[in-house]
Amino acid sequence: MTLFDDTNNNYSDSTTTTLTEQQSATEVHPHSHSQSEDAQSEQSAQTEEQKHAAADDFASALESFTTESEELEGADHVLKGTVVKLTSTHVVVDIGAKSEGMVPIAQVLDHDGKPKFQPGDEIHVVRDKGETEEGYINLSFQKAQKLRSWDEIEKAYSENQPIKATVVERTKGGVTVDILGASAFLPGSQIDLRPVRNLDALKGQTFEVAIVKLNKKRGNVVVSRKQLLEQEQTEKRSKLLDHLQEGTILTGVVKNLTEYGAFVDLGGIDGLLHITDMSWGRLTHPRDLVNVGDQIQVKVLKFDSDKQRVSLGFKQLTPDPWLDAEHRYPVGAHVNGRVISVTDYGAFVELEQGIEGLVHVSEMTWSKRAKHPSKLVGVNDQVECVVLNVNPTERRISLGMRQLATNPWDSLIEKYPVGATVEGRVRNLTDFGAFIEIEEGIDGLVHVSNLSWTKRVKHPSEVLKKGDRVKAVVLAIDSEKRRLSLGVKQLQPDVWESFFAQHRVGDIVHGKVLRVAAFGAFVEIAEGVEGLCHNSEAVDGNGQPLHLEPGVEHDFKIIKMSPEEKKVGLSIRAAGEEASRTEVESYKQPSSSTGSTIGELVSWKRAGNENG
Repeated sequence: MTLFDDTNNNYSDSTTTTLTEQQSATEVHPHSHSQSEDAQSEQSAQTEEQKHAAADDFASALESFTTESEELEGADHVLKGTVVKLTSTHVVVDIGAKSEGMVPIAQVLDHDGKPKFQPGDEIHVVRDKGETEEGYINLSFQKAQKLRSWDEIEKAYSENQPIKATVVERTKGGVTVDILGASAFLPGSQIDLRPVRNLDALKGQTFEVAIVKLNKKRGNVVVSRKQLLEQEQTEKRSKLLDHLQEGTILTGVVKNLTEYGAFVDLGGIDGLLHITDMSWGRLTHPRDLVNVGDQIQVKVLKFDSDKQRVSLGFKQLTPDPWLDAEHRYPVGAHVNGRVISVTDYGAFVELEQGIEGLVHVSEMTWSKRAKHPSKLVGVNDQVECVVLNVNPTERRISLGMRQLATNPWDSLIEKYPVGATVEGRVRNLTDFGAFIEIEEGIDGLVHVSNLSWTKRVKHPSEVLKKGDRVKAVVLAIDSEKRRLSLGVKQLQPDVWESFFAQHRVGDIVHGKVLRVAAFGAFVEIAEGVEGLCHNSEAVDGNGQPLHLEPGVEHDFKIIKMSPEEKKVGLSIRAAGEEASRTEVESYKQPSSSTGSTIGELVSWKRAGNENG
């Protein structure tokens, strides 16, 4: 072997180089997402640091590793003996020539602490230095095992061949293993590709190792399992790269989980299975589908040979359920599903794995009354819906729940015909009117203009209060737009209709000025009825403008009427002329039969004006 020599520093440098090469060979290959690349960079930096630390620990372990000074010089003759008996401390062995020796009991215990031999069994031993106090020859079973196995160990070392080892016990910096009966040291950093936290759990396990250091004189053997695993990983990686391409289906083991996906060991190369490629349905975390250690099949979606990054897919192993969703979920079909999410605007219903539909809040109930979807459905509820629309391109299905119930607006016009009187509760007040609930889910609007014939209502709160029960008249129904118009003032006679029925153009009416505008004055000529006297009509008999003030009363002549627009035109000028005409007619009555002339009449009129 060229990797190891008697100088520990050379081993450390070589190991560091090997570990660095391994890091390059086993680089994780993230998904195209930038988040995955950042996580990969961080993970690679941590891995490099850990591997350099492991190399330093291994070199240090090699430098400090010592065993008892068991020199094998002179102990090159293996004796075959027979076990005579076992004591609590030794094994008595008959080595022939009427000689008996003793082997420490600890040398013949198995991994469970039980003796490997029983009286009468054959055992190989070598003479050790000195004798016991009782005169027995000191024998060593371990040295005999080493002598017998040393040739095989040296052969495996020189030919760089793996050899089986069984973990005996935990020791400082690693574990002691049994190789063909000889004791060897397996540093903790060389047990696996990743750090092993519980070394005690390895006791009794058998696996192949590589011999990395050998000192026959001192009887020292250092082994590494990690070296074989790295070689195996490199071979797998090389083999995998030869046939790795997009579309290949592979079997891997889930190595690690993150919020955005799972890293899968493909055998020498790690690939990223992004959470969006795990399922056609919705996942909140990768652990909802896989766990660390799971063996799964994946499909290669993308392979960057330069960066050696592999993007994997799991859902791609099954057909996309949206491909024929339009045929499996035709418009109008009744479907069942599970509510998986509730938002302010509706609820998402899972119809099958990978197929979700949205029930908009407006499609949950026929009622126009605003309700939060959470008041109608909850997560995990099983609901029945009607398919309203399917868009496979955008992967969207619109669902409805209210369509399963009879639309109360369809029969509303028969139940509440125009002109019918209804009664309900004031549910809400707005600037433009009041909403009255006449039955569950059916609200009608009384516009502010339909509250009173006579009073100018600026806000419905001047007439109604929330919670009041009121009667109203149905004015109009729009079932398609779900609108119901109501009126309160229609319960009383229309004062305008009464006024237009009783008055004609030319009538003289008495009125009071209510308010003055730049163009004229508004005059109340009957309760709830107003007329307009334009500035051009507010003049006296001499043609001089009159200054009208609120509260002032005058006689006015009706000069215009518009029942459709509910408008009445008034004139003071015309009222004066009408009064003069009346006076003239009165003068012409029989009481004035003294024979007055036209000239006298004009003089009388002039005199009257001057006195006025």
